[in-house]
Amino acid sequence: MRTQRQVVDYSLQKRAVLRGVLSGQVGTYEVCDASPYLKNAAHFHGEPTDRLCPICRRENLTHVHYIYGDELKQSAGQARTLAELPVLAMTVREFQVFVVEVCRSCDWNHLVEQYLLGRDGLAAAGAESEDDRVASAGGGGMEIRRREARR
Repeated sequence: MRTQRQVVDYSLQKRAVLRGVLSGQVGTYEVCDASPYLKNAAHFHGEPTDRLCPICRRENLTHVHYIYGDELKQSAGQARTLAELPVLAMTVREFQVFVVEVCRSCDWNHLVEQYLLGRDGLAAAGAESEDDRVASAGGGGMEIRRREARR
């Protein structure tokens, strides 16, 4: 997504949990504890993936995207489909997205990533690209600005 920023990836944490399960230090009942609400969200709002569940290896994982933000008001905390996020990103200044992977067969679930979306990212991206253009011009940055002012 164009406005996606401040991405936090939880793959190292996931690997540590799976290593604990495979070594027997952590029981599967401790990691396969998806709530009925999360399983419902996976069924109705989830995005299927092509990756098998690391615990049961019977079913593909499903990603659920939860949104949080001050401007969302009553919508905060709801699950949304991936297709709804770009539309929402253009109407709201800023909100956080939490992506949870769920196995609907064995109830495995884990936070995969977290990131910010919203219109504020467009303004920041536009400012960065202009700064990069002026910096790449070196000493001629003033000339570029004068040419743009004449237009």
